[in-house]
Amino acid sequence: MRRNIKFLGAVSILMIVLMMALTACSGGTATTAATTTAAAATTTAAAAETTAETTVATEAAEPVELLVSAAASLTDVMAELAEDYKDVNPDITITYTFGSSGALQNQIEEGAPADVFLSAGKKQMNALSEKDIPLEGTEKDLLENKIVLIVPKGNAKGITSFEDVATDLVSMVALGEPTGVPVGQYSAQIFTNLGIIDEVTAKANYGSDVRQVLTWVENGEVDCGVVYMTDAMTSELVDVVAIAPEGSTDKIIYPAAVIGTTEYPDQAKAFLDYLSTDRAAAIFEKYGFSVL
Repeated sequence: MRRNIKFLGAVSILMIVLMMALTACSGGTATTAATTTAAAATTTAAAAETTAETTVATEAAEPVELLVSAAASLTDVMAELAEDYKDVNPDITITYTFGSSGALQNQIEEGAPADVFLSAGKKQMNALSEKDIPLEGTEKDLLENKIVLIVPKGNAKGITSFEDVATDLVSMVALGEPTGVPVGQYSAQIFTNLGIIDEVTAKANYGSDVRQVLTWVENGEVDCGVVYMTDAMTSELVDVVAIAPEGSTDKIIYPAAVIGTTEYPDQAKAFLDYLSTDRAAAIFEKYGFSVL
C-alpha cells in the first residue's frame, strides 16, 4: 500500500515538473516570436522611410529645361550665361529662341512655349503686359545698350556721322525693320530727330533683326548700318564710326519677365534673379551691356 502511495507521489511530482518545463518552453517561444515580429516591423519601417527619402531626393534633382525667348542682340552673351548657369544650378538647362523682339512678342501672344522673355525694347514687353501675359511681379528693366553707326572694316567711303547717311557718301544703309525690330525703331527716331528721315528712308535696306543688319555691313553689301554697340563689338569686320547723338533717341532698355504660362515659375524666377547678380553683370559688361 505504501509502495503504491510512494509510486503515485513520484508520478505526480514528475507530471508537475514536466508541466513546468512545457510552460517555460511555451513562454520562451512566444517571447522569441514577439521579438522577431517587432524586429521585422522595425526593418520594414526603416526600408519604407529610406525609399521615401530616395523618392524625394530624385524629384528634387529632376532636370528642368527653361525656354528663353531673347532678342537677337543677346545671342552671344546669353550663350555664355547659359554655360555659367550650369555651375549655379546644374539641374537647369537653358534653351534659347533668338529673333527680333517684335517677332518673339507675337509668338508668345500666339501661345508659343516660353518661360522667360528678354526684349530689346520696352514697347514689346509693354504690349505683353497689356494682355497680362508676364507673370505678375516679375517684370524688370535688366540692361541698357547704345546705338551706333557701323561701316565695313577700313571705312573706304569715309563716313563719320549719322548725318553722312543722308549725303552722297551713302548709296545704301542697312536698318532694322521699324515696325517690329527695336533697333529699327531707334534708328527711325535718330534720323527723324536729325531731320533727315526722308533722305535715309529712300536708301534704306531693312533687316528682319539686328544680326541681319550686321551681316550685311560685314559682307560689304551696304555702305553702313545702324546696330547696337554690343553687336558691333562681336565683329572684327566692321568699324564703329559714330554713337547716336545724345537725346536723339530713347534710352535703349532691355526689359525681362517670366511668362505667366510657364510650368516652372520658381526655376524661371531663379534664372531671372541670376541675370541681375554681380556674377552675371560681369559677363554682360564684357559684351558691352550696362546692367541696371
